[in-house]
Amino acid sequence: MEFIQVDQKKCTHCGICVRECPGVLTLGDAGPQSNLDYACIACGHCVAVCPNAALDNVLTPLKLQQPLAEKLTSEVASQFLRSRRSVRGYKPKAVAREKLQQLVDMARFAPTAGNRQGLSFIIVEDQEMLKRATKLTVAWMEAQPSMQSKWDFNKQIRLYRERNQDSVLRGAPHLVLATAAKGFVRARENTVFSLAYLELYAPALGLGSCWAGLLEMCLFDGYTPLLDLFAVPADQEITGAVMVGYPQHQYQRLVDRNPLSLSWR
Repeated sequence: MEFIQVDQKKCTHCGICVRECPGVLTLGDAGPQSNLDYACIACGHCVAVCPNAALDNVLTPLKLQQPLAEKLTSEVASQFLRSRRSVRGYKPKAVAREKLQQLVDMARFAPTAGNRQGLSFIIVEDQEMLKRATKLTVAWMEAQPSMQSKWDFNKQIRLYRERNQDSVLRGAPHLVLATAAKGFVRARENTVFSLAYLELYAPALGLGSCWAGLLEMCLFDGYTPLLDLFAVPADQEITGAVMVGYPQHQYQRLVDRNPLSLSWR
């Protein structure tokens, strides 16, 4: 089935859509046409790049694409990217579901391998479940003596046991879990990109975020009590976890990093 439509009155046969396509489109006498030997991955490049809006694709309809706004300057983009911080202190205030949905919705726009996407998300807002998740993660850490020195589990355990500090989820009021079908190719890489988009977008909504690394380690080790807590369907697996909430404090400066390490070949 032909999945593209070309407005012959607008099409100039420039071939830009063909050159930007991952290999599905060819340029014929009547303009771009699909090569049915290859499956369209619905990346939307062909529709998005056409300078005359002459091309439509049933998999990525023109009517659902938005005009591109003015591009960011390099200075604004640099400040935007560098201002992202891992927030480890949260206000004891719930975030409205509408705002959380807006935040997670941004994650689906991240690039994925072959545009396969394939991720779903769970937002945990039950405070007792979050406390239970921390308790179970600490119990798992205590049962990993071979890993304690490498990851300094002892420090996190003492904070929890002796000071009653949540060293796992940092008191965040919400936890975002990414899930994918078991065996889904590149699920973890797709998750990292998607949750990175979420993290970058969070400050624009007045929110802070941080990867729940200790929780992830526990989950990825297959710790049954924690997996059972989140009740993920049997055909799915958790591929990433990020804490979300209103930050207690606002950062005032851009932090430096190690000098660039670069070589040319």
